Amino acid sequence: MCGICGFLKYDARADGNDKEIIERMTHKLIHRGPDAQDTLLFENVVFGFTRLSIIGLQDGMQPLYNEDESLVLICNGEIFNYIELKEQLVKKGHHFRTTTDIEVILHLYEEKGADFLNELNGQFAFALYDRKRKLLFCARDQMGIIPFFYTRVNHTFIFGSEIKAILEHPEVAREIDTVGLDQVFTFAGLISPRTMFKNIHSLENGHYLILDDNGNLKDVEYWDLIYPEGETTFNGKTEHDYISELEELFNESVKLRLRADVPSGFYLSGGLDSSMIAMKVKQQAPGILRKAFSIDFEDALYSEAKYQDIISRECGSVLTKNMFPYSDIIERLKLSVYHSECPIKETYNTASMALSESVRSHDLKVILSGEGADEFFAGYVGYRFDKMRSMNLIGNESTAAEKVVRNKLWGDEDFFYERNFTDFDLLKRNLYSKDLNDRYDETNCLNYPVVNKDRIKNRDVLNKRAYIDYKLRLVDHLVGDHGDRMAMANSVEVRYPFLDKNLVEYSAKIPSELKLNDFTEKYILRKIGESILPKSIMEREKFHFIAPGSPYLLQQNSAYINDLLSYDLIKRQGYFNPDEIEKLKAIYSTPGFVVNAPYESDLLSTVITFGMLLETFI
Repeated sequence: MCGICGFLKYDARADGNDKEIIERMTHKLIHRGPDAQDTLLFENVVFGFTRLSIIGLQDGMQPLYNEDESLVLICNGEIFNYIELKEQLVKKGHHFRTTTDIEVILHLYEEKGADFLNELNGQFAFALYDRKRKLLFCARDQMGIIPFFYTRVNHTFIFGSEIKAILEHPEVAREIDTVGLDQVFTFAGLISPRTMFKNIHSLENGHYLILDDNGNLKDVEYWDLIYPEGETTFNGKTEHDYISELEELFNESVKLRLRADVPSGFYLSGGLDSSMIAMKVKQQAPGILRKAFSIDFEDALYSEAKYQDIISRECGSVLTKNMFPYSDIIERLKLSVYHSECPIKETYNTASMALSESVRSHDLKVILSGEGADEFFAGYVGYRFDKMRSMNLIGNESTAAEKVVRNKLWGDEDFFYERNFTDFDLLKRNLYSKDLNDRYDETNCLNYPVVNKDRIKNRDVLNKRAYIDYKLRLVDHLVGDHGDRMAMANSVEVRYPFLDKNLVEYSAKIPSELKLNDFTEKYILRKIGESILPKSIMEREKFHFIAPGSPYLLQQNSAYINDLLSYDLIKRQGYFNPDEIEKLKAIYSTPGFVVNAPYESDLLSTVITFGMLLETFI
């Protein structure tokens, strides 16, 4: 994992002034790559790179070149199947200069142009300049694990692993995208290509860009998760067939994600997903003593320490348990906003950042984590609610106006996702300032597409929800601002066995009843877990990783938090209605008041962290 940034000028060659600019941009990414940094200027192209050394420790510094140096590459991420790809390429006559995994990209491009991306099994975002064809080729991995941001301004294309690097370019304006703000309130978080900054875009997962020297830009989707239409059937296979085939893919995924020239460890929550990874890591390399890391809370309501200890003993790891005091939330909140570059609806980002800090303090750079299982194997309560509705165990009443919104978003007026949007629309209007209300049609994120409706049309309801969760919750939120950004804040690379491209593609073929069996979520994963996990882990109720929200922050009477929510500051900023903020403050400050997550939104947490975003970047 590393940091990349740069720009391409359509109308001029790179010069000394550009050298100063790229050095400032690169400096903003040192936390992503503290081991080495470099910049490169040639023709009309400017590249910056910061390195986190994981594979090819002695010869993996970038930029990398092909044999005749007609191709120049900078890449953030890992290609896990590089050994197999390299063997194939050597047989075809390609000569490798390094032992790093990233070099296969150059030779695959020589072979196939832009058509090689689905041969890569990894997590990556890269920029490759083709000197012969005079074009820039940029891509983001299939699951969007690695970020890639870009903008175009005044005959210049500017990109970076993080937006803070792009903002260092003097041509880039610092303006809030209010549609992005509305997305954060309305959904789990931002949804690519939208960001919190006007005219700065996030390259969507499974997409690539081609930019020529005349500034013509082409955005191409090369991969997406395609669920079969209609009901998913067994197609002549048995339940055992699906279980064994999925377990084989899971074994291979874990094996690939242990490839590194440095030690690796894993996060351990004590839940099903991280416990499965821990036990499979032990199976893959039984003779290696691995370090495991967990977060614990003093409040017994949130503590999972009992289960973390059980699985740590079972897999034979050395567990570092990090007690996270709630008092650290305020101290860490602004830093987490700086790294995520967006408002935060849940304060658990601060605990995630503390966890990666612990990993780094133990001299580890690589960690395995369990994200993705809930989205692809029906792990959230919404999947059970869908089934209850189909059995008429709960109602699905909705107004005519709500049906119109659902049809516009999902192409299905009966599909309920997260909330009634028409009711929430009134809440947002009360929250927003007069200025935002005057242009609400422009700001309202529901007026813009958030998913490709063709990908959920005629799908069964479980697969429909899985696709929407993957696009709206997983990519930019859970593995974006919560995953990549909180880990890379401390120079730690997180790898996700459940997000292996082959495994995810296979998950779309599994019959829905093997994901949600009666009302048992993640049924097929539980069947795999039966032979490797303790009974106590298998039988425990699902536990959501949460931390106290804005009611707790208000109760601390922090001068900083109070200032961010002060009437005068809210009014001057011009985004929210200060009178409504005062009402919410009174409600949230009431002794005993709690936000009923995940069914209610912590509105003031978003307001507070949006204020931090303005203070930090605008």
